Amino acid sequence: MTDVDERHPVIKPRRVSFDWSDTPLHWIPGDPVATHIINSFHIVLPEGEKWFIQCVKDARPHISDERLLAEIKGFIGQEMVHARSHQGVLDRVLAANGIDVSPITEQAARGNAERPARMAELKKRSPRAWRRRLRFELAAVAAIEHYTAVLGQWIMDNRRLDADGADPTMLDLLRWHGAEEVEHRSVVFDVYRAMGGRYPMRVAAWAVSLLFLYWALIGGALYLLRRDPTVRGPVTLPRLYRAYRRSVRRGHVPGIFRLLIGEAPVYLRPSHHPSQICSTPRALEYLKRSPAAQAAGQAPS
Repeated sequence: MTDVDERHPVIKPRRVSFDWSDTPLHWIPGDPVATHIINSFHIVLPEGEKWFIQCVKDARPHISDERLLAEIKGFIGQEMVHARSHQGVLDRVLAANGIDVSPITEQAARGNAERPARMAELKKRSPRAWRRRLRFELAAVAAIEHYTAVLGQWIMDNRRLDADGADPTMLDLLRWHGAEEVEHRSVVFDVYRAMGGRYPMRVAAWAVSLLFLYWALIGGALYLLRRDPTVRGPVTLPRLYRAYRRSVRRGHVPGIFRLLIGEAPVYLRPSHHPSQICSTPRALEYLKRSPAAQAAGQAPS
């Protein structure tokens, strides 16, 4: 796969599905903290992916590059499948074990439902302000896409989870999703630049996105652990931190602070482009052996 174009790989949705009937609540055995840190992504991703799609759809009529338009189409298709797949975890793993995340997801869904009207009204009042708002949202999505690609590469490369008996269906979901994040990692960044986005806004949006990701992972893990019927005793920040450090040492989760801050010099380099990080050939190699992609008949040949 040495002929893969890292800057412009072919992006296509894969209509995968997952059977959660045998997936336990603590799908990383004996490590509820690592399990729920990663489960935090399942909470934010269904509506988060829909927001990503809304932003790119708003920009699409203003894009003239035919190749980028084709990449946008593939990106939207992939993100739609991602949203649906992570919703399955909420419905069939978390809810089935008595964990209700609707207070978070319903609030995000309302925001997504109200956004089109708000943006339309803003565009009517001030097209310049609308464009500035859309650029900022695209910059925020591009920053998040950087981290999801890096995390996707991490989960594809991680073998400690397999060795410690992590649920294979959940690992396949995370690795399939991570591989597609690597595959389409440049799209929103390129859309942002095509819309006239500049470096100072990219930095500002990165800072906002960093705070959101930190809140989503730590706040989400606390929320889930405090509602986990199998966790005994109060779930405090010190207790969470000690358990989290053990999980990092065991290779079950990456060091969150080190990851978020450590990627800053990479993403904030003025000459940065997402094609410079991660590996599309490695992503395609995983997709060739992904059980879900194979079952859908859409693994790369």
